[in-house]
Amino acid sequence: MASQRQYRREIIRLGGRLHGCGFVAGTDGNLSVRLDRRRILVTPTSMSKGMMRSSDLVMVDLEGHKLSGKRNVSSEIAMHLLIYRLRPDIRGIVHAHPPTATAFAASGLSLNQPLVCELVVGLGCVPLARYGTPGTPELSDALEPLIPQYDAILMANHGVVTYGEDLQHAYMKMETVEHFARIALVAHLLGHAQPLNDEEIAKLVVLRQKYAGAKSAAPMPVDLNNGKQNGNNRVSETAEDSDSCQRVPARHR
Repeated sequence: MASQRQYRREIIRLGGRLHGCGFVAGTDGNLSVRLDRRRILVTPTSMSKGMMRSSDLVMVDLEGHKLSGKRNVSSEIAMHLLIYRLRPDIRGIVHAHPPTATAFAASGLSLNQPLVCELVVGLGCVPLARYGTPGTPELSDALEPLIPQYDAILMANHGVVTYGEDLQHAYMKMETVEHFARIALVAHLLGHAQPLNDEEIAKLVVLRQKYAGAKSAAPMPVDLNNGKQNGNNRVSETAEDSDSCQRVPARHR
């Protein structure tokens, strides 16, 4: 197991990558690592993820109470704690606002079309959680039904959260989500998107077991050409939408 010093270096390194890739701006975003059964190491609030030092990080317990650190903990710590509570297998979380994926979230669109085999193998599909005010129980309530099955979630009018067996895998899933969002956007603009069919997706389910880091239990994307659920035929439900990887209607404002 890595030392706390190594975890701190990893958060600083990947926070810098988030900032360098344009996935966050200003003081946006947050990252965390589960150190052990009772401690979480997390980025501070109100600080650029590209300008952090190891000493800026904050340690909290599983209730969010600060154990050490000179700065205040991220205002979205509740989201991290919820994921760690519902997913004992998770040890790293990344929240950011990658522009293209966030534009999908702001447009009421999930990333549900099986256009690229790598996304199907690694993440299944990326659902859209209904809007919840950041830093409040509303956001946790919106995410809770989706966390057990998905490793990446779009948050309506907000951004993206990804998580994995370690922080590196969580970060790579964030890159995958944004990369696929760009592909999906261009495919839509070209007007000739060719989603994978049921048979092709079924073969990718088998490949899931062969790829390191591809351990998602997420349902396969829906084949929008025939309206049938692919792969393992499981459908995740939220209170507002019986298929979380279908388009979410715009909210009444």
